[in-house]
Parts: sequence; structure tokens; C-alpha cells
Amino acid sequence: MTDTIWKPDLAQYPGPKYLALSRALREAIRAGELAEGAQLPTVRDLAWALGVTAGTVSRAYALATQEGLLAATVGRGTFVAARVPRLGPTQPLIIERENGGRIDLRAPRLPEVGQSEAISAALVALSRTIGPDWVDYTTQRAEMPLRAAVCDWLGDRVLGAFGPDDIALTAGGQNAISLILLCCLRGDRPVVLTEDLAYPGFRYAARLARADVVGVETDAEGLVPEALEAACRRHGAQVLCVTPEAQNPTGARMSLERRQKIVALARHFDLQVIEDDCYSLSESDWPTLRALAPERVWHVGSLSKTISAALRFGYIVCPSGMGETGRITAQHTYFALAKPVSDICLHLFESGAAAEIRSRVAEELAAKVETVVAALGRYDLTWQRGLRFAFLRLPQGWRGSTFTREAEAAGVLVRSADEYALSHARAPHAVRLAFAGNISPEAFGRGVSILSGVLAKPPYDPAV
Repeated sequence: MTDTIWKPDLAQYPGPKYLALSRALREAIRAGELAEGAQLPTVRDLAWALGVTAGTVSRAYALATQEGLLAATVGRGTFVAARVPRLGPTQPLIIERENGGRIDLRAPRLPEVGQSEAISAALVALSRTIGPDWVDYTTQRAEMPLRAAVCDWLGDRVLGAFGPDDIALTAGGQNAISLILLCCLRGDRPVVLTEDLAYPGFRYAARLARADVVGVETDAEGLVPEALEAACRRHGAQVLCVTPEAQNPTGARMSLERRQKIVALARHFDLQVIEDDCYSLSESDWPTLRALAPERVWHVGSLSKTISAALRFGYIVCPSGMGETGRITAQHTYFALAKPVSDICLHLFESGAAAEIRSRVAEELAAKVETVVAALGRYDLTWQRGLRFAFLRLPQGWRGSTFTREAEAAGVLVRSADEYALSHARAPHAVRLAFAGNISPEAFGRGVSILSGVLAKPPYDPAV
């Protein structure tokens, strides 16, 4: 028996019925109409009462459960958990997990190739110039030299016309995405679109912005234009987040023709576009989305995958004329970057240390790419030169979750494609293998060899 009879009027909410129902749930809980601890109708009962499908109610319940508004208990039912969403991460951060002595190929951590020495030299140089400006609040205006250095750093990318006034500096790529959402989203429950397999941190950033995330089908080239058009027509989205150069986790690279189609759709449906380039390749002469649509694309990058993740340094190449908007939003959020971070990064750029470190990292990475391709290339493996991970679609007989468990038991940690799937999305039977730079080439090779051995012994024979 349920504790309450609840029948919302979905006609007052625009958009698909499952989103309308999730909004009705949210508002009823916040208003106290649905009290904490109250048991909700079953999926079937509520679907019958509202004249919708059971799948519609199931999706709405799942969204509210993901936000922490509802709690589902097997055998008992679905209950109101809280009036305020608990927006915790969907999973523990990998960086906080213990590897238990196993070979960890979950995160593409950087190798130490001179970063410590270069940062130490920067600190020594900065110690001679510390003055009153290290006591007052940091400002956006003072970051102009660093923004100019970022423009030089991006000189090998095809980004269209841009300059220091188009740059906003952030505390890493994740912070950049959150900042852009603050700039672009309007209304109570805006909709943002992303690839159906996507970086989990983007989902978390979108939920913090009180946005609904909708996945769009992808193929070997990334976003499928027809699927994007259908999602725009159905959901009235405001923002699209996409990774055309190196899709995470699949490693797909979007062709120029596909990029042009995505840009045309963004213009037609007036989408703001977040172009996530944090996993940028070492070299690329293809035009970015920012080059193809400079009036609406926010190009995001960072130093976390090339120089140092500890510095927490990122940047946005804003749409033309929107640089000040990005910086004002940053100013009202965190004033500007912490001065030690901004000065260290400026020193690394101007001294040439950043470029040298990037080159050394690429050299070590190239060797690990060769190791993976040599051992696993006979399987359905997606990889790119300069990319810091590979995507392995598992042969028949394997599921992603089963393979990760077997690999862990054998001493190797990898990430299942399931970890990147949006709610209700179906993930392929696949895993992502990170080219971890914090382990020796010998240990890395041993780990890849172990994975090859595990792959050869699927838990069941598909031919039977």
C-alpha cells in the first residue's frame, strides 16, 4: 500500500512526459505536498492513473532517484527521500580509490618528465618578485599576460580568429564546463545534450546547474547528426557538449563533414556548444568547431593531460565577443585564478618549459600506444596517436562489468564503458584503457599482457 494518492497535472509542463513528471515530483517534494518518507504509487499504478506508459514513470522515478529526491528499496517500493536534491557524484572519484597494488589503467595520469624541476625553478624565480600584489584580491585584468601566453600555446590549433580578449582562465577543465553552463543556461530545468557515452564529470556539472542531461547517439565518428536533430526537436535543449577531436571514452574523431553538419544543426536550433578539447591530440590541422562556428562555440582545454593536473589550470576560448562575459562570470565566482597558480603557469609558458614537458610526455605516451596496439590490435581497438587512452570493444562472450572484475582479479584495473553511460543509456560491452604515465613501461607492458590473457578466456562460449 502506498502512503499517498498523488496525481499531478502534466499538461502544465512543456516537453516530454517523463521530464514533466520528474519536474512535478521535484516541485511536489519541495512544496511539501509529498512528505519525506512517503511511499509513492508503483510504476504501473501511476502510469495507469496518468494515462502514460510504465516506461515514462520509470524514467521519471529514476531521474528523481539519481538526484537524491527518491529512494527505491527492493521489495518495498519507492519513497520520498528528501525535499532538497542531494547532488553527490554518481561514483567515487578514481583518484581517491586505492589500487591495492594492482596495475592501474583507469586514469591517464602523467609521467614525471621534469615537471617538478620546472615548477621548482618557477617558484624560485617568483620568490624574487613577490610583492604587495600577493596580498590583495586577484583580478581578471592582471591575467592579461597569461591569456596572451595561452593564445601562443594554442597556436598549433585551428580555432579561427581569437586573441587574449576571447580567453577566460579557469581552475581546470571541469571548472571551465561549470563556468560555461553558468553563462548559457536559462530557466528552472534547462536541457543540455551530450554524447550517449560521456565524461561523468560533465553530468555532475550539469546537475549542479539544475539541468537535465540527455544523451545523443554516437557512431564511429562521434555524434550522429540525425540523432542530434531529433533530440533538439524533442527536448528544446540550450547547450550541447561534444568532444570532436578525441571522444572520451570511445576515442572517436569526428570528420570535417560531420563537424560541419553538427555546426549547421547548432545554428538552426540556436545551441551554445561546449567543445571539450582537454584530451587534445599532440597535433591537429583539422578545424575545430570553434573555427567553424566562432559565434557559439566555447572551446575548453587544460594543462591536466599535458603538463600537470596538480596545477588545476584550464582555459576557455569563448565565442566571438563573449570573452568578457566568461571573465565576468569567473570574477563573480572566484575573482580570478590564485596568483601562485597563474604566475607558475605564466613562467612555464614563457620559459619554454611547458612546451618541452609536453614533448617529453608525448614521447613516453607514444611508446605505450605501441605496446597496447601490439598486444591488443587484433581486437576491436580504437586508438589515435597522441591520445592518452584506447577503447576496447570486447569480443563475444564478455560483458564490460564481467571483464573489469576478471581483470581486477588478475591484477589490472580498467574502466568499463558502463561508467560513462547516461541514465537509461545502453553501453557497449567495452572498456577504456588509460596509458598511465605514473607506472613504469615494464609494469604497463605486464598489465597489457595480462589483459590479453584474460580476453582469450571469455566466461562463456558464444558458439554454444
